[in-house]
This record gives sequence, structure tokens and C-alpha cells, in this order.
Amino acid sequence: MDWLNYHHLLYFYTVAREGSVTKAAEILRLAQPTLSGQIRKLEESFDEKLFYREGRNLALTEAGQLVFRYAEEIFTTGEEMVDALRGRPTNRPAKLLVGVADVVPKLISYRLLQTALELEEPVQLVLHEGKADELISELSTQRYDMVLTDVPLNPKAVRVRAYNHPLGSTGVSFFAEPKLARKYRRNFPMSLDEAPMLMPTPSASLRHSLDQWFESLDIKPLIVAEIEDTALMKVFGQHGTGIFAAPSAVASDVCKSHSVVIVGETEEVREHFYAITVERRIMHPAVAAIADAARTGVLA
Repeated sequence: MDWLNYHHLLYFYTVAREGSVTKAAEILRLAQPTLSGQIRKLEESFDEKLFYREGRNLALTEAGQLVFRYAEEIFTTGEEMVDALRGRPTNRPAKLLVGVADVVPKLISYRLLQTALELEEPVQLVLHEGKADELISELSTQRYDMVLTDVPLNPKAVRVRAYNHPLGSTGVSFFAEPKLARKYRRNFPMSLDEAPMLMPTPSASLRHSLDQWFESLDIKPLIVAEIEDTALMKVFGQHGTGIFAAPSAVASDVCKSHSVVIVGETEEVREHFYAITVERRIMHPAVAAIADAARTGVLA
């Protein structure tokens, strides 16, 4: 069995937290050469570089980021143990680390993740937004407890052993500012032929579904703009630039937040949402609560 030197780990953790050997040495009351030597020993025991130079500062390598997250949990838990033994309450909420794919509408993310904040046991959400494939690749380093996305994991496309947990689906509604909506509401959806349309970029799952639906109806909308960010698309729509699509599950929120109205809706185009985790069977109570709530009506 490999033994971990927790003194070395503490030295590493302090340097990583402070961002420099000089500050860490002052806090630990160690000479800088001694501190640097102890960290080198930790790197040798892991056979991994934990820091690299970034100008005058130290930055964490990918391995260093992983070690830092574990070290933070270890030493925070140790502090809680001491507090508990001294009769002081800890009250630190459990963390739920979530990667949210940037194509998932913000209101859908909120609707799903809000469930975790309503649990009896307090949960602290830590959210990071990014490209789905990049977020999923970081699941293996345990950076996230789950990744929220609109497409299932393709095992052939990534080298991460992870599992899809379907959260549900919703139909799609089309929105526009009131004057524009009145013009195109009659004879929907055929009225969308040559109508000014704000579309997701071609890489988005919803774009593929919309293109297929339009083609099946022989509808050729006038694409005014292709916008990757769903929140930005709604702002353009709010100011009358064009009609945009969003999940019907959050239609009332979209109308209220952006002063738009519904042009029409369809169940033939559906958006699907998934939680992706490294667990075949969800163990994290907050992730389980999100999945249960989604399946019982959050997306209805």
C-alpha cells in the first residue's frame, strides 16, 4: 500500500491556496527552500508535476487541480472534526459540483437545479458552464458530480466511462415580440415560411430538430441570425429581430422575462435533457433528487 505524507499534502495545499511559495512559507513558518523541497517529494511520490510557472506566480497542472480538490476536502473535514470535538456546530452544506452545457437554456437549468436547493439537508451548488464535451471529459477527474446537457453521451466520442440519466423532454414553442407575433400567429406553423427566424447554431441539438421539422413541412424561414447563446437569442427576439424557439416547459417564464408572446407551439420538435455521471446508479442525494423531480413534472 502507498502511504501519503499528509505534511507534504498540507504544504502543497497551502502553496496552491496562496499562489506562491513565499506567502505559504510565512504561514507555515518554514524556509522557502525547505517548503519547495517538500513539495518536490510529494510530486515524486505521485510521479506527477503539480505546479507550473505562470509569470511570477505558480499555477496548478491538471494533476495539481485534482490533488487540490481532494486536499481541500481533507483539510476542511479535519477542521470540522476539531470543531465538532470542541462542541461547535459545523453546518457546512454538502457541495454539488455541476457542469452545465452552454446549449442548455438557463431557465431549464434553473428549473432542474433548484430542486437541489430545496432539500432538507442544505446543499451548496457550484456551477460551471462550458462545452458539453469538455465538461464530460472532466468527469473522470471528479471535477463534477454531474454534467447537465441536451444530448446523451456518445461512448465512442469520449474516453470517459460515464452514464446517461434521462431527465425528460419538452415540446418547443416559438416566441416573438407582440407586434411580430400577431403577424405570424395566424396559420401557424405554415406562417413561418419566409418569417424572420433566430436559430441556434448548426452544432446545437435543437437546430438539427428544427431543420428536420421545417423540411418535413416544406417551410423555409428567413434565418436572420444563428446564435449560440440561448439567453442572447432571447434578447434579440425581445427587440423584434426575429422569432425564436425555446422549451415549452418554460414558456410562461420566457414570456414574462423577455416581454414576448407565443406565436405557436409543437410537440413534434422536442428538447431532451440528461444528467451524465460516472455512476451507473446515482448515489449523490442531490443528483438523485434532481433526477426524480425532473421525471415527475419539473419539465412538464
